[in-house]
Amino acid sequence: MLSDPFSDLEALTRGLLSTGSNRAPRFMPMDLCKIDDHYVLTADLPGVDPGSVDVSVDNGMLTISAHRTARGDEGVQWMVNERFFGSYRRQLTLGEGIDSDRISATYENGVLTVTIPLSEKAKPRKIEVAHGGEQKSIETTTVDAG
Repeated sequence: MLSDPFSDLEALTRGLLSTGSNRAPRFMPMDLCKIDDHYVLTADLPGVDPGSVDVSVDNGMLTISAHRTARGDEGVQWMVNERFFGSYRRQLTLGEGIDSDRISATYENGVLTVTIPLSEKAKPRKIEVAHGGEQKSIETTTVDAG
């Protein structure tokens, strides 16, 4: 019996792009990088209600949540309806060495930026190397071979 390798892909595509009023956001794309002594997380949240964006830290877990409200378009006949609405949520485990009291966030133009600073203990630092004692000078004497 032959199977169609594209049938699963087609079903997945139909599920992702299906129309209806109960479609929820599928993902929150984000980037995370380290710059000097802090991490910067940027997440795309286009069209979310700015007042719904919430960033919290609890027991080493960073939680980002936001909500995009559905449009109240009664009587509209949609030709294409691909934009998701509903709640977004993403959680990240913070490792050791994060200063969770100084985490800050901004939301501008549909992009959430979270700055995650390293704690003082986790920052790279220069270690002074102590020398084991004073250097002793060696005196030389000249012997007259004459």
